[in-house]
Amino acid sequence: MTTKLVWDIYSADVKRFILSKVDQEMIADDILQDTFIKVHTKLHTLKNNEKLKPWLYSVARYTILDYFKTSKRTIELNNFQEEMDTEITEHSEKDCLRGILINLPKKYRDPIFLFDIMGLKQKEIAERLQLPLPTLKSQIQRGRKQIAKGFMDCCGYTMNEQGYLVGEIQEKEDCKVCN
Repeated sequence: MTTKLVWDIYSADVKRFILSKVDQEMIADDILQDTFIKVHTKLHTLKNNEKLKPWLYSVARYTILDYFKTSKRTIELNNFQEEMDTEITEHSEKDCLRGILINLPKKYRDPIFLFDIMGLKQKEIAERLQLPLPTLKSQIQRGRKQIAKGFMDCCGYTMNEQGYLVGEIQEKEDCKVCN
């Protein structure tokens, strides 16, 4: 398979994926170009064409991560959002999580985003945010506790003896975060 053929088939989908993580079209175009440069140089190493699409999205994801690592941009909340089908109206934990994350203080939100969502290592995050590593670890743990508290406050979840949230999500009208 040629790079041009891969571009023709997948470039529009990959760009949508990139735009779901980056809010500016010009930056998304740059990341798309960088992604396909990497694809062009490594396409010959792909042994199974059935794995092309997941591999391509993986390359795009790592290119996005490279962008966030090398840029001095602050993290914006649009990176939490996923592509959603507008016809889906069912209330889910994702709806509550989005609201809880938006209401988290920035000092907890950014480390949680970089660690739990973007998958960066704690040492990298500490350097990027210019924090001591123990401070960063504490912020991640405190942020996670606030997220759990948010689910208990908004959705009526409870904490079991093992420290896990249990319960069922409330209807959207009863939810304090989503409504």
